[in-house]
Amino acid sequence: MPHDWMDGTPPDTDTMPELILRTNGACQLDIEHLLQVVGDQRERFATVLKGFGPQDWAVATRCPAWSAHQVVRHLCDLATAGIAMGPGDRRLDSSTGFDPRIAPSRWMAASDGESPDATRDRYTAITCELLGVARDRLAQDRRFAVMMPYGPMDWTVLWLHGFWDSWIHERDVLLARGAEHPTDDDATAYAVAYGVFISATVASMFGAPVHETLTLSGEGGGIIEVDSSDGITLSLHRTSAAGPRAAEVADTLAGRTQTTAVLDDLPADSRDALMAMADFFRTPVEP
Repeated sequence: MPHDWMDGTPPDTDTMPELILRTNGACQLDIEHLLQVVGDQRERFATVLKGFGPQDWAVATRCPAWSAHQVVRHLCDLATAGIAMGPGDRRLDSSTGFDPRIAPSRWMAASDGESPDATRDRYTAITCELLGVARDRLAQDRRFAVMMPYGPMDWTVLWLHGFWDSWIHERDVLLARGAEHPTDDDATAYAVAYGVFISATVASMFGAPVHETLTLSGEGGGIIEVDSSDGITLSLHRTSAAGPRAAEVADTLAGRTQTTAVLDDLPADSRDALMAMADFFRTPVEP
């Protein structure tokens, strides 16, 4: 799918490269491939937004406090933060007070009163800038760490975090209105793999160990192995497999469903551990 904001990128590959994420040690993340997936996915969503009318922007989403317009404003804010974050940036560091249940609404205050058309244009423009910044860093071979909620990680993992957040929020907008979520196999695989990874990191922060293999089916499916014996390590092996659908697992771990049925094949302690992030998101913030 050609588009202006991905000029000069390599063509789509038939197979998603191996993905290994670690909190201790180097990750194996093909950032060039990820950026191709990010650009394609954001163009798909931008195309959907072009067809939105006033009522579409105002409708409720799976985020109870946010309309579709507010969700897209958040996606713009998230991209802006990713562009601005440099070496050692701590704006997402939970040890300095970052709370993902509160901070995004505060960021959104800067765009109060923005029209839907302006938000849609900003979404397109910030996508161009986001991918351009990433490609400049790659061309300059810049490597540095930023503070994530679970500790320091290479800046490329921040891009994966942002993609997972955006992919889930696209579903928040579209599934709530009974529409399909236009995505693809690799995009779903990245989102579900990172969803399991960050769920395991949250479980570890609450003192719950995780050592499990998840076999997932459908778009984005495969075998995910996650272990918290030495930090968090996750590997994804793409293969046709039986099991719960990958996208539904991503939704469940992000707290978007009221049931954990898609995780019923896991031992109860592992299921509870991986649901720690979803439980956290659903816990009201104390005044």
